[in-house]
Amino acid sequence: MRYNKPVMIEIGKLKIEGVVGLAPMAGVADRAMRELCRAYGAAYTVGELASARGICLGDRRSAGYLSCSDAARPAAAQLFGADPDIMAQAAEKAERFEPDFLDINMGCPAPKIAGNGGGSALMKDPELAEKIVRAVIRAVSVPVTVKMRTGWDEDHRTAVEIAKRCEAAGVAAITVHGRTRTQMYAPPVDVETIRAVKNAVCLPVIGNGDVRDGKSAKAMMDKTGCDMVAVGRAAMGNPFVFAEINAFFAGEPYVAPSLPERLAVLKRQIALMGVYKDPHIAMLEARKHAAWYMNGLRGAADLRRMCGEISSADDVERICEKALELNPEV
Repeated sequence: MRYNKPVMIEIGKLKIEGVVGLAPMAGVADRAMRELCRAYGAAYTVGELASARGICLGDRRSAGYLSCSDAARPAAAQLFGADPDIMAQAAEKAERFEPDFLDINMGCPAPKIAGNGGGSALMKDPELAEKIVRAVIRAVSVPVTVKMRTGWDEDHRTAVEIAKRCEAAGVAAITVHGRTRTQMYAPPVDVETIRAVKNAVCLPVIGNGDVRDGKSAKAMMDKTGCDMVAVGRAAMGNPFVFAEINAFFAGEPYVAPSLPERLAVLKRQIALMGVYKDPHIAMLEARKHAAWYMNGLRGAADLRRMCGEISSADDVERICEKALELNPEV
């Protein structure tokens, strides 16, 4: 039986079909991963967060996070910062990369981001958050969205207030990670606050946090009334999660990929990384991605150790052969 929930939201004039998108993940959701997740059914993708100040100063690495390939569309570029003027200038530059929409990060808990007033630190200052949103919206023609947390801490649960301010400023959609900054990723998600945000605004609201399969995605939507869900950590080493969730909501059977199929996707992902970035950097970053693919396998600890030493495509091939040898029945 199909789940009786609309499978399309509108972000400005952009129509996004599906129930689950790829959440932004710094240092993880690079172009190769975004393209694979889209291929396996992600309704949209969001790039790695880019520093507004870095973009304005001409930092090549920050600008590199803004690219939006056709294979990952609908796609957003994501910015972080704490100065409205700098965020607006960076948004103008980001729009040149032709994203389908721009996302403002108000959720990143990393000390180097929040410690400088960006990311989740904005949850402590609703007025500044609103000024940033208004400045960015004035600067660009594409829709603008916001990714936030429920607040900074127990004394600053500001998601509802900031959501209302964002709506008044003209934001097109809001994603809420159901934890405060101080909670990081550990406790169960706060579905009550996500539901309160959904009830407080007339915008599409996307629920995020601990969505790892069709059952948990449905639970998020049922408990919060959100219009869509976003998957982050559950997609690491597992781009197939989108196909599983989509099948669940469509009431269709889902057959998980065999181990040889999973490892073929791993090799494809690493090959794409080598095309899209410096090959040496790609191999260093491939280590963590390959290790995530090993989760749940017999001999996973040893396989992950091998992943930590990857320096070439031959190393990847050897790890895949070892994984098949240890798990012939998977």
